[in-house]
Amino acid sequence: MRALLPLFNGPSRYLGSEPGSVHKKPEQVEVRMALAFPDLYEVGMSYLGQKILYGIINDRKEFWAERVFTPSEDVAQILRDHDEPLCTMESDTPLKDMDVVGFHVTHELCYTNILFMLELGGIPIKAAERAELPLSEAPLVMAGGGCTFNAEPIADFMDFMILGDGEEVQMSVLDLVGKAKRQGMSRREVLEEMRHIPGVYVPAFFESPGGDTEPKPLFEDYTFVEKAIVEDMEKTPFPTKHIVPFAQPIHDRFAIEIARGCTRGCRFCQAGVLYRPARERDPHTLDALIQEGLASTGFEDLSFLSLSTGDYSALEHLFEQSFSRCRREQIAISLPSLRVGSVSERIMELMASIRRTGATVAPEAGSQRLRDVINKGVTEEGLLTHAKKLFDNGWQNIKLYFMLGLPTETFEDLDAIVELCEKVRDVAGKDMKRLQVTAAVSPFVPKPHTAFQWERQLTMDEVRERVQYLRDKIASTKRIKLRWHMPEMSFLEGIFSRGDRRLAPVVEAAYRKGALFASWTDKLRLEPWLEAMEDAGLEPLDFLAARDENAPLPWDHLHSGVRKKYLQTELKRAREVRLTPDCRYHACRNCGVCNMDGRKTELERQGKLKEIHPRVVFKDRDQCDATAESNTHATTQVSPHGVEPVRDEVPVQQQPKKGGKPKPPSLGKLAEKAAHYRIWHTKLGLSRFVSQVEMQLMLERVMRRARIPVSFSAGFHPLPRMSFGMALPVGVESEQEWFNLFLREPMEAGELARRLSSELPAGFDVVRIEPLSLGKKQPQPVVEDFVLNFLNAEKASQWIQQWNKAMEQDEILWTRETKKGPRTVDIRKIVGRFESPAPTTLVLRFDWRVKYVNPMRLILAILPDLQQNEFLLRKVNQWMEAPTE
Repeated sequence: MRALLPLFNGPSRYLGSEPGSVHKKPEQVEVRMALAFPDLYEVGMSYLGQKILYGIINDRKEFWAERVFTPSEDVAQILRDHDEPLCTMESDTPLKDMDVVGFHVTHELCYTNILFMLELGGIPIKAAERAELPLSEAPLVMAGGGCTFNAEPIADFMDFMILGDGEEVQMSVLDLVGKAKRQGMSRREVLEEMRHIPGVYVPAFFESPGGDTEPKPLFEDYTFVEKAIVEDMEKTPFPTKHIVPFAQPIHDRFAIEIARGCTRGCRFCQAGVLYRPARERDPHTLDALIQEGLASTGFEDLSFLSLSTGDYSALEHLFEQSFSRCRREQIAISLPSLRVGSVSERIMELMASIRRTGATVAPEAGSQRLRDVINKGVTEEGLLTHAKKLFDNGWQNIKLYFMLGLPTETFEDLDAIVELCEKVRDVAGKDMKRLQVTAAVSPFVPKPHTAFQWERQLTMDEVRERVQYLRDKIASTKRIKLRWHMPEMSFLEGIFSRGDRRLAPVVEAAYRKGALFASWTDKLRLEPWLEAMEDAGLEPLDFLAARDENAPLPWDHLHSGVRKKYLQTELKRAREVRLTPDCRYHACRNCGVCNMDGRKTELERQGKLKEIHPRVVFKDRDQCDATAESNTHATTQVSPHGVEPVRDEVPVQQQPKKGGKPKPPSLGKLAEKAAHYRIWHTKLGLSRFVSQVEMQLMLERVMRRARIPVSFSAGFHPLPRMSFGMALPVGVESEQEWFNLFLREPMEAGELARRLSSELPAGFDVVRIEPLSLGKKQPQPVVEDFVLNFLNAEKASQWIQQWNKAMEQDEILWTRETKKGPRTVDIRKIVGRFESPAPTTLVLRFDWRVKYVNPMRLILAILPDLQQNEFLLRKVNQWMEAPTE
């Protein structure tokens, strides 16, 4: 697969050589696992779960975890055209040759991508087709992630799945695979032994025809599967040496999990049930992890992650602890998943002084009645107070998230969405010039293991009707916009989220009909799915209908720890419009997960060995102005002043209140210029597939890791003061590349080279460093020399003859499309001297004084039948003044 990189669009997504990637010798490891993400690289590299497993697996010398992502369809076609399998990134090993292939299943719309990857990797897609194959001929195929709590629609394709927290159970699984390889165990023997590991689900050991038929276990000691749980996040490893990608992911930052689980009890929220109880990490532990992570990655953005970050009991303490250091190093801090009233004004002030983007708030419903039905725990007063604080601290854009079709919703509740948006807009006052309130609405999808798992889902026509109703209402309002989720996407999600094994043939048939990347709006087509369901004799609306509370459900044998009776009670309370308080701060509701104070947990096997209960830092949340809730499960007592702030080099910029024009941050010493260098470096091997834009971000992070005192530009988004010459085309090597760098402190060239060399990825080597004046204008190359090597020796003489013949012409007119339309240039004038010192080699000189043209395109224009994987082009010299020879 790696040999085809020159043909790929976006080849840096397939390199596997990014900083932080792990490379081992295959003969020195016992078990090899592919961590497979069924979506594109930029989506998968944003997923924290993969980063955690990648780190903890590779910490074991006998294990090797590698990555693989769904290739784009054009890349997949190239693989098929050349009869090449899908391979892991780190070692370029076909998936069929791995011991385990584990899919991260984070949503239901990725199911066909799983089959796509299996087939491209040379693996039979059905577990039954692999059942009799020895482990040496086909890997074990598994899945993990939130969807495994009802992944019955893909059960036919999986040997096993992991439910719940993966850190401990994944290690037990790989230990068993190692044992199986040593002892020559069969696939069946491995799976039978695997059923004894808490959290492991083997679909073949349950008969589950679907419909109203209850799943039937085939083993008396394996009648249900309980989720795996880690009892204490303080004892759970969190890897900090994250891979630093070349191609930019959707979420490109150092993300740290500050807590796991949420017991707010929103009745629509599946994750809030699956990951109970709430377990927090200590802020001292987090401070050490943050320092390690930022130092080892060089990321310029830090994100505190959890299901509800604002509910972390020591959030203000943690934020202040990190704030000074991050401001000093120009690192932004983001807080996703913020609940209304969970963030103090002090945190808002600090966030505003670093970097301010749009704010998001999720009231979920417009009316107080409906918010109480879903147990959101948000009042209109609290929401408006929260919005006012945001506006007062300089925010001008607020996005409000709502769901359509929640149980008991009426059109009066839709009117309340518009009214609430207007009230939020109005609390900003009349002086804010660029105020914008966005209402983002998504159809409600009932999820398994929630109180609303028995409720119906709106049809697509009903969703469209309600969206149009809101559009008409909002059309005449000022400074309010409406955004909505595709009804077709929610329709499919609803079918498969509460589906059963009857849908497995539908997944396969839809895949055969070309259904891929269903979560991408530009890729989703309903026709293959509807045709597949019709062929299977299934009615889509049956899966969206309300369920009988007393009838069996396809996921009844998969236990989250929360009792079904508790969910039924919550459904009853919803219909009675009654709130259920958070058990972290109020009485235990006996949901079934915890075993403290003599309670019996539904996690029977693990409850005998583990203390399962909420674990939080402070008895009272440290954001006193955000909430007055207190906690009875505090595990740590830390003074809010227990960590001294880092000495600041950067003064805090006071922001204007009430819509005044925001001021850019004052950088102080960070903006000073003390030295200016030109760093010459190579770009060889796989590094040639890193684009100029990608290389610029890569170098910024190299500077941070190497602790080089870079000078920053002024403005709202300060950037390191670096400049580059003409972009080297992707796929072209170079022995002579450079970039210019301003430093805010003097540093000797030798020390600068040493620090850079310690952090530059493979293929980037420092050649020399030249001091420059502090002026901005610096010399640029006018002539460059290249070596063109043909990789096919038999065809090389043909290409060289064709080149020589072209050079006999007086002119070679080449037309290319530009943003301003077609442009024609005589590329013969660009080509200076050329010679063939070897049977497969051309040495070329290009004169850019005539016109700069992408050298790769120039060569392909002269040799149009040449394919990009048939040659290697390398720049060997740059001339700042035209050579006389």
